Amino acid sequence: MLVLGIETSCDETAAALYDTDAGLRGHALHSQVDMHQAYGGVVPELASRDHIRRLLPLTDLALKQAGVRLDQVDAIAYTRGPGLAGALLVGAGVASALGMALGKPLIGVHHLEGHLLSPLLSKQPPAFPFLALLVSGGHTMLLDVQAFGQYALLGETVDDAAGEAFDKSAKLLGLGYPGGPELARLAAFGNPAAFDLPRPKMHSPDLDFSFAGLKTAVLTRVRGLGSNLCEQARADLAAAAQEAITDVLVHKTARAQQATKRRSVVVAGGVGANRQLREKLAATLSARGVALFFPELEWCTDNGAMIALAGALRLQAHPEAARAAGPFDVLPRWDLTQIGAA
Repeated sequence: MLVLGIETSCDETAAALYDTDAGLRGHALHSQVDMHQAYGGVVPELASRDHIRRLLPLTDLALKQAGVRLDQVDAIAYTRGPGLAGALLVGAGVASALGMALGKPLIGVHHLEGHLLSPLLSKQPPAFPFLALLVSGGHTMLLDVQAFGQYALLGETVDDAAGEAFDKSAKLLGLGYPGGPELARLAAFGNPAAFDLPRPKMHSPDLDFSFAGLKTAVLTRVRGLGSNLCEQARADLAAAAQEAITDVLVHKTARAQQATKRRSVVVAGGVGANRQLREKLAATLSARGVALFFPELEWCTDNGAMIALAGALRLQAHPEAARAAGPFDVLPRWDLTQIGAA
């Protein structure tokens, strides 16, 4: 089965072809980072308009890479949610139009399920079951993944997510967009011990996360320094913020692994590209003999390959989930554990 995947949930436009026999055959992506930098964050209206311009040319490019014609596609998967409503509607609308023109079935994919399954695109993919730390944009959660489509939520953020903590701390330090990678680059020149920042909920009995207090602590330090916020102080504060965020993520993941006894741990989502997080998790879990899986860096951020993969797996496991092209909707807020009910 050959599945076309379409991703337009936020500020990346992407298309990919996934073959259930041969794997990923083609993918194309355009990032809107340059366009949104002037505003310090994603402008939904601009994002939606750019998706409209980019999606069909990117789809053509992915098809050329795969060496197939559009009418050879067996099904079309698209991101149904969560995400920006206008951006999601672009992908859903194009998918529905293509499905109607070609007489092909559609499958709406949960964006986070795409991230969760993205390590399966690797040359050495994890096997089910596994524990997953999902850190993508406004989402931070720990999941016990028993099998495809069987996800038990162990803990999640009660306010700001890890990605938001990175981005908001970066903005407070006067760094550009996207903030997370910029903060990590600056942190490489800093001393994390120079500032004592809190690790909210790190020792709470549950597996939930909270990063709003950390963001406030960074704000307090910035205001306290005032004109004394020199370049070295900014680097030290960036390093301290990164250290605090990754400490919490690693500690909670280690506790979840101990509770579930899973021998494999998957880390997925944009924050999963952070080198310090990868190094700390590897050091902590390898001592327990636990296998750690990360998607390649190109699959950490939003992409069409993960949507095509997730759509193909869902069509294989639940053929009844496919629907004919026609009226469509999107789900800007969609609980990952309620995929089957949507």
